[in-house]
Amino acid sequence: MALIRWEPAREINTIQQEVNRLFGTLLDGQGGEIGGARRWVPAMDLVEEADHYVLRADLPGVSENDVDIEVDGGVLIVSGERRSEHEERKDGYYRIERASGRFSRSLTLPEGIDPDGIQAAYENGVLEVTIPKPEQSKPRRVQVKPGRARTIEGATAQQAAAAKSEAGAQEEPASA
Repeated sequence: MALIRWEPAREINTIQQEVNRLFGTLLDGQGGEIGGARRWVPAMDLVEEADHYVLRADLPGVSENDVDIEVDGGVLIVSGERRSEHEERKDGYYRIERASGRFSRSLTLPEGIDPDGIQAAYENGVLEVTIPKPEQSKPRRVQVKPGRARTIEGATAQQAAAAKSEAGAQEEPASA
């Protein structure tokens, strides 16, 4: 039987090549370059106002009919498609720099958001989604009203004697 020397560096290099091959095939179908075209993901901003949130998404070249907004299980999903206008081929060169294709972005909403209160507007390639904040429970103030003092049973002997002496002092002027 022949002895083969173990080289850890070669083993690590083999594992790295396999991982790169695996991720390379996954990304080719879902987010890397697909057939030479880049995957497009629109930029989004989320701003918190006093009583609502505002989500703004840059969607240049996308028609408002090509945008879908839905709420599913507390998640706001903005999806759609930007279609490629045309490809130009002239004198031996071919170039497309603007990405096109389907996109989808999701945002987890805070608990208590009413999906029926969400509104969207689309103007000049900018989608603006207004999300009302959920109603917060506000502290309730309880007013204290003046009342009559009541004797508490089980009062100490000292308190009972003080109460009797007060009653006797009030009766003396009445008898004179």
